[in-house]
Amino acid sequence: MAAEERGGATPPAGAREVRAEDAFDVAAVDGWLRAQTELPVGLPEVKQFSGGASNLTYLLRYADRDLILRRPPKGTKARSAHDMGREYRIQAALKPVFPYVPTMVAHCNDDAVIGSEFYVMERIAGTIPRSSALGVDLTPAQTRQLGYTLIDTLIDLHQVDPEQAGLTDLGRGAGYVERQISGWTGRYRKAKTWNVPSFENVMSWLAANQPPDAATCVIHNDFRLDNVVLDPDDPLKVIGVLDWELATLGDPLMDLGSALAYWVQADDDWAFHKFKMQPSDEPGMLTREEIVAYYAEKTDLKPANWAFYEVYGLFRLAVICQQIYYRYHHKQTRNPRFKSLWLPVNVLERRCRRIIRKAG
Repeated sequence: MAAEERGGATPPAGAREVRAEDAFDVAAVDGWLRAQTELPVGLPEVKQFSGGASNLTYLLRYADRDLILRRPPKGTKARSAHDMGREYRIQAALKPVFPYVPTMVAHCNDDAVIGSEFYVMERIAGTIPRSSALGVDLTPAQTRQLGYTLIDTLIDLHQVDPEQAGLTDLGRGAGYVERQISGWTGRYRKAKTWNVPSFENVMSWLAANQPPDAATCVIHNDFRLDNVVLDPDDPLKVIGVLDWELATLGDPLMDLGSALAYWVQADDDWAFHKFKMQPSDEPGMLTREEIVAYYAEKTDLKPANWAFYEVYGLFRLAVICQQIYYRYHHKQTRNPRFKSLWLPVNVLERRCRRIIRKAG
């Protein structure tokens, strides 16, 4: 977008002043970045995107170029949990075969620049649906079509050839389902605090009802409406998929289950609506049942026990919330957004138990 087109326009939705605890040396980043790519004269205006609760995302707004910087939260000890190099490499490899990936600019593994590893990519200019609204005016019929387009985009990703993309070393081979259940179980137990349920019955049920891997493909692992970018001139068209932190080679049905854990639909109870993160309940939008049926029809992957994938997705989301809340609980972050994340953990546990009871 040219400078005259932007004309001092406000930053994109979700971009706010940088929180004090997440600030970095802008001049140091600018100096490093100029050795990697051509930039206009002057330091960038820096904003922080309020969404996301793991890696931190910033807008670097130059006179005629918008860039995005991704870095781990301050105080992170285990680099493997916030591997910027891996996230950068995945997107760089996928871009030629999955055009929705942002264009990578540069990766920095020198902690001396800002105190952590980070990478920079081009910003995809468009509309990102947020929790309260799609951000565009659509009829119910158009909203329904957008739902199909969203799932078609996920299917396109699942059909990428890992060998062609150079990503065959991204996963660990067969046994993905078993690794996920044992892995998320261990993470929850380590992150548990006094104000959340044990989840022991849910974890036992998941361990006892594991299906074999349905297939192995590239999966996103955080595929949501608020992680896609819609074409500003055609809001029924997806032009970008963001946040590849958790991407790997794994089971596509596990990926779909993870995606639908966030999918709050119009007839869900008030408690689930209270914590919705995307406008999946807009009039006309597909239901979870319709999405599963459509995915199965388009891919010929028909789960014998969808309840397993549904419970897995909800449990995994509960663990993610609890891991973030654990950081707040132990004063590792003061971000007020994380103060009440123990509440959805309780809601998700009750939902898991209801699905398990219904599944018999």
